[in-house]
Amino acid sequence: MMTEVDHSAPALEVQALEVAYGAVRALKGVSLKVRAGAVTALVGPNGAGKSTLLRTISGLRKPQRGEIRAFGASIGGKAPHQIARSGILHTPESREIFGGMTTLENLLVAFDNLNTGDREQELDEVFELFPVLRERRSDYAGNLSGGQQQMLAIARSLLGRPRLLMLDEPSLGLASIIINDIYAALGRLRESGISILLVEQNARRAMRFADYGYVFVNGAVALEGDRDRMLGSKDLISRYLGEK
Repeated sequence: MMTEVDHSAPALEVQALEVAYGAVRALKGVSLKVRAGAVTALVGPNGAGKSTLLRTISGLRKPQRGEIRAFGASIGGKAPHQIARSGILHTPESREIFGGMTTLENLLVAFDNLNTGDREQELDEVFELFPVLRERRSDYAGNLSGGQQQMLAIARSLLGRPRLLMLDEPSLGLASIIINDIYAALGRLRESGISILLVEQNARRAMRFADYGYVFVNGAVALEGDRDRMLGSKDLISRYLGEK
């Protein structure tokens, strides 16, 4: 699952993005970058606009103004399926698996929509990353545990051959041992060259894993910096990232 990394342009550039739900401004002039081959974390309180940003990048929300560029090309205004086929894959907080289909059938959806590659080889790669999915490939996805469903959602995104993988709360509601397994898998993805944009409530965990981070507050970027800066200031940690 190696991805050839082009460092000549950022994986993602967002400029002055404005998004509203009716009269409520969810994003207020947000600008950020995701470096190619790096992990960028978005942290902040609930309702700060993090999920809205991911949904807008993936084409599920339309911005009022601003620009979104991925790997040097504008993706603003494109349909979600066009954005996904360009290599920007979004694993939402809701996971959106098909509970009445088997684990394997959920994975094969990616081949129906996004992938024309070698099914057996690429399935073997995601099964190596998440071995429990191989064990439960014939089970209905609705019968999987929450952690297994999260692994399935990530695996399905990987079969879409992402260059940029956007993950919304991959550890939400999961036991610590499962979170460790998921982050171990994400570490292998980082080594493969996939760029990752990570939204997490567990801010310390996210920033320890990321190369760079942004703190969202009330729909705007309140702070940004590399991992050492974000974790090196006790005042910053207590004010923005909590005490976990």
